[in-house]
Amino acid sequence: MRWQLKTWQKNQINMNSLYQINQDLLEIFQWIDEQGGEITDDQELLLIIKEGELQQKAVAYHEVIGASESFISRIDDEIKRLQALKKQKQGLISRLKDNLLNAVKVFGEFEVGTVTFGTRKSSSVEVEDVNALPNELKKTKVTESADKAAIKKLLKEGAVVPGCQIIESVNLKIK
Repeated sequence: MRWQLKTWQKNQINMNSLYQINQDLLEIFQWIDEQGGEITDDQELLLIIKEGELQQKAVAYHEVIGASESFISRIDDEIKRLQALKKQKQGLISRLKDNLLNAVKVFGEFEVGTVTFGTRKSSSVEVEDVNALPNELKKTKVTESADKAAIKKLLKEGAVVPGCQIIESVNLKIK
């Protein structure tokens, strides 16, 4: 199919895609090449029009890219804002729980309506150096970690595990 200016103009009602513009340019270049490299007035006009279309499409792409980058930047800002808000709320929860825990420590367990405020004891194992532990007290994952359950059991039985101790904590309990 040969390029003809009137046919081409009829097809320009809709804006071509960048792919189509490239394909059209390749066809025009092939048509020029088949005619020995000499450019006719119609071909020159088509090249000028296609160059204009390409420039318009490039500007449109640039605008979409800019708008998308701006939108992504606003999303990033919103994520940061929400993360800061989350951190603030987590701090608030921590302070409120600490205040309640202090109240329970001072006044003892108490009830308000159907909610009971009290404490429960818990313990955790603190391991100073995982590498100093014997292999049977280690769990191997992607990274090396201490087998705290086994260490805790040994420590409760009275064994000495170098670099390990049981830490008693008092945590808030809300039912």
